[in-house]
Amino acid sequence: AATAKVMAGIEPRIAMLSFSTKGSAKHEAVDKVVAATNYVKYARPDLMIDGELQVDAAIIPSVARLKAPDSPVAGNANVLIFPSLEAGNIGYKLVQRFWARKRSVPSARALPSRSTISRAVAAWMTSCPSWR
Repeated sequence: AATAKVMAGIEPRIAMLSFSTKGSAKHEAVDKVVAATNYVKYARPDLMIDGELQVDAAIIPSVARLKAPDSPVAGNANVLIFPSLEAGNIGYKLVQRFWARKRSVPSARALPSRSTISRAVAAWMTSCPSWR
């Protein structure tokens, strides 16, 4: 959240990503995202954060209205927290490659490095009690 404020000059709206939105699936991986979201809400009540959200519910307002109508973040998230290093790397590579293909936006070199994202995900995962 602090990095988003400093680097991008935005007020962070954080979505904790999952393959489930608000209980649409039951799985221990979903439980971890829910636990991590609750932990962050407790530890940092100043942050605008919600989860578990699928990526479409996190960033597309029309989907958010259907899947997570009471979420303060859904549909307008600008910080996406992936549930694992593996998922984060997949997301990073997708954005990197699609962004690089578009000629109307800056080069993919403007994206944070994979190691920066990896460190951020690893730090977040180790700070959550359910993953220790």
